[in-house]
Amino acid sequence: MSKARSDKTTSVKQASFPDDERTRPWLKLLLDAYFIVDRGVVKAIAEEQKKGRKLACGKGCSSCCSTHKDIPAYPLELMGISWYVTEKAAGAVREALMRQLESHKKDGPCPFLVEGICSVHPVRPMACRQFNVFNKPCEESEDPFYTRREDVLDPVKKYVDQAFFIMLPFYGVEKESERIKVIETGAFHKMVKELHACNWKSLAEKMQHFDPSKT
Repeated sequence: MSKARSDKTTSVKQASFPDDERTRPWLKLLLDAYFIVDRGVVKAIAEEQKKGRKLACGKGCSSCCSTHKDIPAYPLELMGISWYVTEKAAGAVREALMRQLESHKKDGPCPFLVEGICSVHPVRPMACRQFNVFNKPCEESEDPFYTRREDVLDPVKKYVDQAFFIMLPFYGVEKESERIKVIETGAFHKMVKELHACNWKSLAEKMQHFDPSKT
């Protein structure tokens, strides 16, 4: 069962899966990190709006999910996505996901975009959470990061670093001093993968052998 924690100061809700978090310690690390990133994004958007800038992104828009081909994701994030689609996706969405993952090609849209909706929204990567565009909606097939970088929200380093700090124990970096060093040197980013380049066909096979009704 999924629940949500919230931060009243920023109107940010944190996805929470209490039963799964008890048996998967890594999941809480991931969700806590995402909560921090989301808080940073909300605050950054608010600051830009105070300057008179209008957020172009809105509910129902999936332009970046369709056009972006170089979405970075870290191993823990990929683990979260794999867990979510295998154990939480159900019904027609699950069937659509298996078909898309089975036939996914690197130059295609995000394999987790189902009928214009992100099917892994609670565990979508930090790159997706932080990508917000101002002033005008994206043109068809446009990636504004390359066409109008000034309209794309800059990640808030303070919050991103905090999120990485929380995630590092998953990679065996336990000591606070070591985590700080990894973040300061940027060594953490050497682990990043391209979402589209992953072998998602193997995940489709895993889904086929898993019965979510038994969880």
